[in-house]
Amino acid sequence: MEFVKMHGLGNDFIIINAEKADLAPEEYGAAAVKLCDRRFGIGADGLVVTGRDAEFDLFMRIFNPDGTEPEMCGNAIRCVVRYAWESGLVSKVSLSVRTLAGPRYPLLIFEQGQIKQVRVDMGEPVLERSLIPMSGGTGVVIDEELDTEAGPFRITAVSMGNPHCVIFVDELGEVALHEWGPIIESHPAFPGKTNVEFAKIESRSCISMSVWERGAGETLACGTGACATLVAAVLNDLTNRQAVLRLKGGELFIEWDATNNHVYMTGEARRVFTGEVDLKEL
Repeated sequence: MEFVKMHGLGNDFIIINAEKADLAPEEYGAAAVKLCDRRFGIGADGLVVTGRDAEFDLFMRIFNPDGTEPEMCGNAIRCVVRYAWESGLVSKVSLSVRTLAGPRYPLLIFEQGQIKQVRVDMGEPVLERSLIPMSGGTGVVIDEELDTEAGPFRITAVSMGNPHCVIFVDELGEVALHEWGPIIESHPAFPGKTNVEFAKIESRSCISMSVWERGAGETLACGTGACATLVAAVLNDLTNRQAVLRLKGGELFIEWDATNNHVYMTGEARRVFTGEVDLKEL
């Protein structure tokens, strides 16, 4: 099976074309477990399956290293559209991509004939508690206390097609990510589990953050997490509606447009290598 290894700010993915892969859709999750293993497989934060779509330009499905399928991934969609352009699946610079979270609309940005960045219309953030989903009735979750076995946290909950729990801290170095991350990810308040972001406000236009991703653990970057973090910061009146989000793997520029309520994410997508793999050998 042919594959391409790509990453968005160090958030890395194995990308395969569904038309060329000798895999049935029901086998994708199990394949992800094998392929994403960093010692016995290729190694990645996720397996991404893409190809032409009947209604949109492309479709995208993502599978975590534990085999679960999240609804959406911001770094993966940037990688997918670059892969699709370079492999000849598409010939347009403005695209539509079907995801489990609904359609997303990326735009390829070129510099001297080469793809420099990808800007993605990530749609409107979902703030209604029950739709994130989060238990506890209706309304929004802004700076609300969440009791956990690691102690209380002040959280703001946002969905960008997938659930996020954003926690603002004074210092990222004091965050016990590998202890707190899984506790909050699997907290009973989140029936579908949640991604977790710890964020430090650097200024009205800059945020630093660490990420614990649902089904993947710590990652160097999370596109939907960066979007959710900016939304949470604006809701708490901590930043402007445009900001640079500093993640461990690099920076994303996030905008929450006041006119249409859409969130826009701009960042890089890089090819690492191409190869072939026989799943029967793993």
